[in-house]
Amino acid sequence: MATLSIKVNMKKIIRIAFIFATVAFVACNKAAEESAATEETTTETAETVAEQVPQANSLTEEEKNEGWMLLFDGTSAEGWRGFGKEEFPEAWKITEAGELYFAASEITEETTRGDIIYDKEFANFHFKLEWKIAEAGNSGIFYLGKEGKDYIWMTAPEMQVLDNVNHPDAAMGKDGNRKAGSLYDLYPANPQNTNPPGEWNSAEVIHNNGKVQHIQNGEVVVEYEIGTDKWKQDVAASKFPGLNEDWVNIASSGYFGLQDHGDNVWFRNLKVKEM
Repeated sequence: MATLSIKVNMKKIIRIAFIFATVAFVACNKAAEESAATEETTTETAETVAEQVPQANSLTEEEKNEGWMLLFDGTSAEGWRGFGKEEFPEAWKITEAGELYFAASEITEETTRGDIIYDKEFANFHFKLEWKIAEAGNSGIFYLGKEGKDYIWMTAPEMQVLDNVNHPDAAMGKDGNRKAGSLYDLYPANPQNTNPPGEWNSAEVIHNNGKVQHIQNGEVVVEYEIGTDKWKQDVAASKFPGLNEDWVNIASSGYFGLQDHGDNVWFRNLKVKEM
C-alpha cells in the first residue's frame, strides 16, 4: 500500500510540475512578445518624432507646400553679401553646427566686416529665424532696408537682439524699447520673454502693407503700423530723425539684414514666406 501511495503522489507531483512549467513557458513567451511589441512601438514613435522635428536650416514638406523659402542652408553664405558691398565680409563665419556667426572675438585689423543683407528685396512677408547672443552682446535683425546710405539702420526698422541683463542698452531708451524683440528705440517688446545669453531664441517678423508684428519665442511682443499719425509722432520723438530726416518713410519693400555690432552672435533657420 505504501508503495502504491508513493507512486500516486509522484504522478501528482509530476503533473503539477508539468502544469507550472507550461504556465511559466506561456508567461515567458507572452512577456517576450510584449517586450518586442513595446520595442517596436518605441522605435516607431522615435521615427515619427524625428520626422516631425525638422533639421536645422531645412524646410519641412508642409513649409515647402506653404511656399516658404530657405535663406540660409547652413553650409554656405550663398545669397548673402555685405551691406553696400558685393562681397561677403570675412568677420561672418559659417560654423560646423550650421550657424551664421559674427565672430567678433576673431577679428583683426585686416578682417573685413559690416552688416550683411540677403540679396533680394521683399515686400509683404513672414520672416523667421533663430538667434543667440554672447554675454553682454548686442545685434539686430533688419527688414525693409534700402541701400544708398552708409548703414542699413538709417533706412530699416530693427528687431533688437540683446543680452538684456548685461548690456547697458537694455536700460536706455524708453520703457524698455531697446530690449530684445523690441522695435529698436520705438516700441518695447511686451511681454519680455528672451532666453539668457548663449541660449537660442526664435524671432519672427510679419509685414503686410505697413502692418507689422514682432514675434519672440512664440509670442507677439510688438505690433505697429507704418504711416499712421501715431507712427509719425512716435518716430519724431525717437533718435531716428537725427540719423535720417526721412527715416519715417519706411519703404514698402526692402532687404533683410543682420547687424555687426561688434559682439559674437549666431543665427540659424532663416526662412521667409512671401504674402
